[in-house]
Parts: sequence; C-alpha cells; structure tokens
Amino acid sequence: MSPTLGDLLLQSGAVREEDLNQALSHQRNQGIPLAHALIQGGFAPEKVVMRALAKESGMPFVDLDKGQIKEEILDLLPKEFALEQGVMPVLEKNGKLVVAIDDPVKRLLVDQLTFIVDHEITCALATPSALAKAIRTHFGEGVEDAVAASMGASEDEDGEGPIVRLVTRMFQEALEMRASDIHVEPGHGQLRIRYRVDGVLRDMADHPEHLSAPLLSRLKIMAAMDIAEKRKPQDGRIGLKIAGRSVDVRVSVLPSNHGESIVMRLLDKGANLLSLRDLGFQDESHAWFQRIIQRPHGICLVTGPTGSGKTTTLYAALSELNRSDVKIITAEDPVEYHLTGINQVQVNPRIGLTFSRILKAMLRCAPNVILVGEIRDLETAEIAVQAALTGHLVFSTVHTNDAPSAITRLQDLGVPPFLVSASIQSIIAQRLVRKLCAECSEEYDPQAEEIQSIGLDPSQVVGVKFKKGRGCRACEGAGFHGRIALFETFEMDAHLREMTFREESLEDITEAATGSGMLQALVIDGARKVLGGLTTVEEVLRVTRSNHGETV
Repeated sequence: MSPTLGDLLLQSGAVREEDLNQALSHQRNQGIPLAHALIQGGFAPEKVVMRALAKESGMPFVDLDKGQIKEEILDLLPKEFALEQGVMPVLEKNGKLVVAIDDPVKRLLVDQLTFIVDHEITCALATPSALAKAIRTHFGEGVEDAVAASMGASEDEDGEGPIVRLVTRMFQEALEMRASDIHVEPGHGQLRIRYRVDGVLRDMADHPEHLSAPLLSRLKIMAAMDIAEKRKPQDGRIGLKIAGRSVDVRVSVLPSNHGESIVMRLLDKGANLLSLRDLGFQDESHAWFQRIIQRPHGICLVTGPTGSGKTTTLYAALSELNRSDVKIITAEDPVEYHLTGINQVQVNPRIGLTFSRILKAMLRCAPNVILVGEIRDLETAEIAVQAALTGHLVFSTVHTNDAPSAITRLQDLGVPPFLVSASIQSIIAQRLVRKLCAECSEEYDPQAEEIQSIGLDPSQVVGVKFKKGRGCRACEGAGFHGRIALFETFEMDAHLREMTFREESLEDITEAATGSGMLQALVIDGARKVLGGLTTVEEVLRVTRSNHGETV
C-alpha cells in the first residue's frame, strides 16, 4: 500500500503529527482536499505539500517559478481553455505536451485536451499560486476578458461549476442593482453576501459555510492573489466583461477571526461620466465652481471619505476643461475612466512609478492642467504646490472631514504655511446622499423641528412642503433611487491667506471664512436640496450631524 500524503509529510518532517491532525479536522469541516487544508492552515509550505502530493499521485512536479515557457508551446493550447480549466502548457518532451495542473483530479481533462491539441498529453503538478501567476503572465493583457468568458462556464464544468456560476450570478446581480461594492463575509456558520446600493448595505444571501473556501479561492485566483496566503491582507484587481459592459473590480482581502472577508468595489467603465449639474452642483454652486476651474493656476482640492465621489467630481471638472488648446495630464491609482484627449498615467509603485515621480515628469511635458489622484506624502504635496505656483492648475484629493481641514492636513504633511497660503485657490468637501425616487416621492408638511435641524428658520419657509419616498417597484421599496452630492465650498481670499500664513487655528480660519461668505457648509447645500425635493432631512443629517446653526 503506497503512503498517503499525510504519511509522506510526516516521514519527511515537513509537518508535525498534531498539525496534521488539525489539518485533517479542517479538511472534514470544510469538505476540501487535505492538500488545500494544509496550505490554508499554514501547516506546511505550499511547494512542500504539492511535491508530496505529486509523489502520492505518481506525477512529476513542475516549479513554474523557474525557467521560461517558449512561445510555440503557449500557442499549442487555446488561451480560453487554459483560463477556463486552470491549466498551463509547459514544454514538449518525447513527443508529449506536458501540461501543468494544480489538482490531480484535473488529469481527467487529458482526454478532452487530446481532441483540442494535436499532441499526446501528460500532466505535471504545480502549486496553485504559481499556476495562477503563470497563466496571468503568459497570456498577456487579454487575460481579463478571457477570465470573464470563463465565468460563463457550462454546468458540466468539473468541480468548479457551481462556484463559477455563483460568482457569475453575484457580479451580474450587483451590476443590475447598481451596487458600488460587494461584501463577502464568512462567520457564525454561514457565508453572508451583501451589496452596497446607493451607499447603504443590503443583505443579499446567506450561503452554507462550506462554500466559503472555494468561493474565496475562486475570487483570489481571478484577482491574481496568493490563494495559499491566509494570514495577511491582500489587494488585487479583476477585469470583467459582463453583458457587454467592461467592469473593473478592486478586490481587498482582510483576515478576520472567522476567516477571510472580501470587499470588491465595482467600477462600471461603460457608464457615462456625469456632468457637474448631474453631480449636484446647482445654480449658485455651479457658477462658483465654473469660475474656480477657469483660473490659470493654483490648487483645487476635493476632500471627503472613501466612496464619496471625489474622483467623479474631478473627472467632471476635467471634462469641462478638455479642449484642443488645453493640455491635461493625470496621475491616477487606478485610471478609472479613459477620457479622450487627456493624457492619463497609471501609478505603479512596484516599478517606482509613484505619484511624486509622475508629477516630476509631468512638469517637463508643458501641461496646462494637472490632476494628481491623491496627495499622500510630503514629496507629492511639495511638487503639486510648486506646480501651482509656476502657472499650472492642479486638481487633487485629500482625506479630511471638511474643507478647511485640508489646509492643516497639508501643513501636517510638512508643507510650509507660506506655500499653502500662496497655492491653494479652493477646497470642496463632499458627501453623497440618496436621491428621492422620482416615481413615488410625495409632498408632506414638515415639523418645525425638522426645519430647524437643517439650519432653516421655520418662519422663512412657511407653507413650503418637503418630500419623502413612499416606496415602489422602481426603487424596490426603498423610496430612493440613485445618489446626489452635497458640497461644502471654501475659497481663499487675501484675509484667509494671511491667517494661514500666520498659522492661526483651524477654528479661527473656519469662523472667518463663514463670516466673509468664503465658506458654504454642507448642511446649507443639504437644506437647498431638501427644499428642491431632491432628498430628505434624514439623509442630510446622516452626513452633516456635526454641523449646527448654519442657515440658508
């Protein structure tokens, strides 16, 4: 009787007996192969486990991290088949094509491959992470579309069929519901799937816990992550084409006490860019922003938390400025929309292509307008300031709670106050609120407390009606459909520049800006949108509860 995988690993000293018992217990609970249980639990290195598994299965082992695969070998196997089945042609030996697989069960594919390629096939075992990396590397930039095609695999697909269909349906449903992200969260005996729609999370499904490991592995492979790494956070990206729509998915994995949770942020590249008015800039604020972005130089910052629409606002501003006589260059991480006529550069820290390095190179290309995706460090901030002071209009984002705080944020990074005061032209803070459903919104008479809560004087809005959503089929009973931005606008004048230069407190600067009309608070814009029937008092208060006392 030939030794089992566990016996081989014990004999070689690769695992201890107690670790093997834990892995066997994990295997029984999760319903997964022992090799996967050993790797997931970190009981033994991936290569050691797979070498032992190859020995148990009577197969050769191939290390895909070493050597190069010849182009003529790659051409022997259709790319779509390689991605769909998770196999990789490696070399031709004694008239046979050697194909790398990551599971001995996949040897069943050999008969199918014989009909596709005009060669006799033999299989070699490789580590799952190395195989996924090799497939992505050797099949080039078209890999995203092929992965998307593989998601539509038929019901006969060996082993992975149900998981592939589950992933496909999850992405399709999320797009149909206009979800901005998908949350996959294991724990408490189940796998919970939630979608964020119009900024609010909704429970969509509770799957059995045993689906957690194969579903997470599938998503990791699609995002070119290390499926054997379970203890550290990972980030990746998936490019999909679903129903003719190109979708970019940013994937973040976070280990938790119940297992790894995944958050996937969806970006529908096929969606039309919004105009400034569509975003929520109304007559007065629209005229103000138009005046700001027509200035020849200076910095315009947009602030707010992740997912508040900062990049969308900057894209809308660039679209307004995009003319044949204006040269625009951007540094982004990632490039979310491809804009005709604009030079867009993708940040790539792995090769040293950082925001600051791109920004330095930009200035040698004689641009009129520069967009820096985010000011994260002193070097980037200093170059942006110097660009603004030498005749360039610079757009960027920072993470602060309100507009005036961006001034102190730059100073905290190390930018001297005199440079901050000289370079900043305007700052916009924004938040997204849900927009009332046009089909079912209805008028009602507000209470005095509601009116006062958003900074309005009840005596000034006598007879004015507010709106709320009743809930209908179009909005799935929520009463809201879509989102709109609230804007806090801040503009520097001579007095505020002097206060910034003297490093006066943030409270004094905010008070002075409010008194001079240079600062229009979020709650003021929220009140205008409530009066316009675009959203509700509750939605405005949800994002402006720290502001009190402002009046329109």
